[in-house]
Amino acid sequence: MDVLETSKFLDEELYSRQLYVLGLPAMQKLQGAKVLLSGLQGLGAEVAKNLVLMGVGSLTLHDPHPTCWSDLAAQFFLSENDLGKSRAEASQELVAKLNGDVQVCVHTDDITEDLLLDFQVVVLTASDLEEQLKVGTLCHKHGVCFLVADTRGLVGQLFCDFGENFIVQDPTEAEPLTAAIQHISQGSPGILTLREEDDTRNFRDVDLVTFSGIEGMVELNGCAPRPTRMQQDGTLEIGDTTTFSCYLRGGVVTEVKSPKTVSHKPLDAALLQPCVVAQSPQEVHRAHSLHQAFRALHTFQDLRGRPPKPWDPVDADKVVDLARALEPLRRADGKPLEEPLDEVLVRTVALSSAGGLSPMAAMLGAVAAQEVLKAVTRKFMPLDQWLYFDALDCLPEDGESLPNPEDCSPRGCRYDGQIAVFGAGFQEKLSRQHYLLVGAGAIGCELLKGFALMGLGATSSKGVTVADMDHIERSNLSRQFLFRLQDIGLFLLSSQRPKAEVAAEAAYRLNSDVQVTPLNYPLDPTTEHIYGDDFFSRVDGVVAALDSFQARHYVATRCIHYLKPLLEAGTQGTRGSASVFIPHVTENYRGPTLATASENAPYPVCTVRYLPTKVEHTLQWARDEFEGLFCLSAKTINCYQQARTSLVDTDGPQLLTLLKVVPGVLRERPQTWQDCVVWALGQWQLCFYYGIMQLVLKDGARFWAAPNLCPQPLEFDATQDMHLLYVLAAANLYAQMHGLPGSQDKPALREMLTLLPLPDPQHLASAEPGPEKVQELHKALQVWSVGPPLQPLTFEKDDDSNFHVDFVTAAASLRAQNYGIPPANRAQCKRIVGQIIPAIATATAAVAGLVGLELYKVVGRPRTLSAFRHSYLHLAENYFSRWIPRAPAVQTFHHLKWTCWDPLKVPAGKPERTLKSLLAHLQEQYGLKVKMLLQEGALLYSVRSSPEKQAQRLSLRVTELVQQVTRQMLKPGQRVLVLELSCEGETDNTTFPPLHYKL
Repeated sequence: MDVLETSKFLDEELYSRQLYVLGLPAMQKLQGAKVLLSGLQGLGAEVAKNLVLMGVGSLTLHDPHPTCWSDLAAQFFLSENDLGKSRAEASQELVAKLNGDVQVCVHTDDITEDLLLDFQVVVLTASDLEEQLKVGTLCHKHGVCFLVADTRGLVGQLFCDFGENFIVQDPTEAEPLTAAIQHISQGSPGILTLREEDDTRNFRDVDLVTFSGIEGMVELNGCAPRPTRMQQDGTLEIGDTTTFSCYLRGGVVTEVKSPKTVSHKPLDAALLQPCVVAQSPQEVHRAHSLHQAFRALHTFQDLRGRPPKPWDPVDADKVVDLARALEPLRRADGKPLEEPLDEVLVRTVALSSAGGLSPMAAMLGAVAAQEVLKAVTRKFMPLDQWLYFDALDCLPEDGESLPNPEDCSPRGCRYDGQIAVFGAGFQEKLSRQHYLLVGAGAIGCELLKGFALMGLGATSSKGVTVADMDHIERSNLSRQFLFRLQDIGLFLLSSQRPKAEVAAEAAYRLNSDVQVTPLNYPLDPTTEHIYGDDFFSRVDGVVAALDSFQARHYVATRCIHYLKPLLEAGTQGTRGSASVFIPHVTENYRGPTLATASENAPYPVCTVRYLPTKVEHTLQWARDEFEGLFCLSAKTINCYQQARTSLVDTDGPQLLTLLKVVPGVLRERPQTWQDCVVWALGQWQLCFYYGIMQLVLKDGARFWAAPNLCPQPLEFDATQDMHLLYVLAAANLYAQMHGLPGSQDKPALREMLTLLPLPDPQHLASAEPGPEKVQELHKALQVWSVGPPLQPLTFEKDDDSNFHVDFVTAAASLRAQNYGIPPANRAQCKRIVGQIIPAIATATAAVAGLVGLELYKVVGRPRTLSAFRHSYLHLAENYFSRWIPRAPAVQTFHHLKWTCWDPLKVPAGKPERTLKSLLAHLQEQYGLKVKMLLQEGALLYSVRSSPEKQAQRLSLRVTELVQQVTRQMLKPGQRVLVLELSCEGETDNTTFPPLHYKL
């Protein structure tokens, strides 16, 4: 097979989020891959879209069949103008526009053996069994990875054959474990003690390790992988170290991932001995019945020359008969499987098999594209070998009427593929909806694409409202399907375009029937005048695609307040989840709260400054250094220059510290690049030599005894790359702050540093400068008053030319060297400090498809709890799980019962009731004797208030009282006041429902 020559250039900005999932070696392999994709209906379009967005080297499309109406329900590269045209040829131009770095070709002839030799991977979708067997046999013969993907209505099938000796070089998504070493003994076996208890637990299942950075026992540094075994006390046996030097200090142990070999059967054998991906014996049995259903559908097609008609009972019965007559499936040992065919399942599959649905194509297309990535990169374990996915729970539940053939017959419209499954009546209901989509990022774009194909809100004047305040960046383009290069402002005089606006325009191009209204405002407490009572009264449901728990919680509280269904999804790497929350039916959203979500929580200051033990501590320190040196200090000195105050009156040592770092070792304001280098070199000496020396001497040997890590000062060496990078980055940032030109010339800088004497910044290391030092600083700052204000720098992670990430990387690495901590590389630093969430197009598409499936249920007739599904998937590990949500928890107080969806409702009345009337109503209607009443934290009433105050307030109208206490007018269009209760007889566990005072 041919492989494209991989370009040395990889657009790291474009693929930045994906690089954190795949890594650079895998991305380079992907750039050189050649893939043949046959079949360009909805499923094929999804596979093509994902592969091109992710940057496959070359994609050849094959599908000579003409476009028909039923294709348009899921095929977003085609439109009404393409009816009758070859699907592949009509799709090529739009596929190619997704990524200019990918070669997109069309093959118009038959698939031959010679053709297959040109590709590493071949994918067949919407193909008949005869073609699958022919192509699969040839691919297996020549070592070409082979996939079959198919969807029939609400069921999907995926098959992988990567050959009998396929080596997976990196089986898991997780980075290799690393840990700091506390001690290594000399012996047979040598015993390694890790520094952190958490690391001990992590290394429990590690088989092979290697070492770096060890002082003393240097024989282990860079050694071949050594087997390890954990002992009961948590230490690790690492083999014979008897002849090695004595261990002194430091070092890192790193897990070595072991390649794994996968053996796949060819399709002809796997048809009768299917190995299925499933999480339970019940799922295995269901998958076997679905396997037979697909075989029977192929047989029906061969016999009748057509698929079964939509919801035709005669055709469905024939498919069941054909499934019964199939050769029985066999176990791995060749013996027949002793399990009955689920005939009800097979019949349901046959009845609904004629349609093509966008959410199903999105889900199966995502998994198929991920398997292509596994084939070309040899990263992550491939499917073994069949995957069956069904969403038949979208159909009406037991006892309800199923669609009839007349309602599901073709209409000659773009929704025919969806009508074939759910009927024209359902399509009409779908078209009348008004939904709010919160977030137009990667998942939001996929959702909006799905809404357009489904026809959500197609006949509604409101349709879909999409809310997002962000603008498009280059890193969005490898995952966010609706955006293109011209949308990021590179070719325009204007700035980057808003995501919501561009997404709305792109959705209109997909389906001009769908009305999408963009709003460039976030959904948060500051915009409740926009997304208020009037807005939500017109909304049928909310779909959230947000990347912060805080934002998700807020949207969920609004949905609870307005009793609106909420569907939400999220991803991290190849993991993804989709959830559905229905008023009065399911529990409410229960993601991590602000108190428990720890991804952004700061580390203790003393740990970061003095006692770091892991790389995250050094990165926090480096990030704080950036903020103090190049942002806060500039703002502070600007304020000082404007106020012209005396330093004697300056508020506290922290402010003095911010002021003194600006001059540093300089006595005059910098005028040249060399001045900036001198300042940066002085800062290096202060942070990594003098500051460390002072810290060690101040606290003494007793403080630095184990387990505290005693830091070691570093000697500056311009020949060491990280030393040089720190000075280069710091000098450039200092120059930017002073409006001076910088330099990127490392050789020239290295030569300059060999000629410069090392500055002596000892006077800067003092935490509490005396009067003389204060006077010296005052004189230095007077010099800085001559010239323009300093330019504070705001940390920006996505511009690799601004030295921001370079500074943090170098500073954290040097700090790690001080403490003998394993350092992070630049990519890891950027991800951690920039709080970047690893992301890839496949996981994004998959969760959007799962949300779309739940949307079918929400829009249809009211459903019971058992109809709905939460979902979780991990594409790298072939894990797929769907489960029924929990019912809402019921709370009680005396005779009252309520859930989170049940507010107390009290009408304001005409004329409006007083506070006294409200309290009396609550006691008469609900038996609640209120002792405290609040509105957004403001105390309206308390039994502990003075009689005079109570009497004055009891006589006021409720709205008058609220405005008087809060000193705020009611919001325009506000229909409800939300009040909080505290009542007599409550316990610590009682949480009363909110009181909705309806105006």
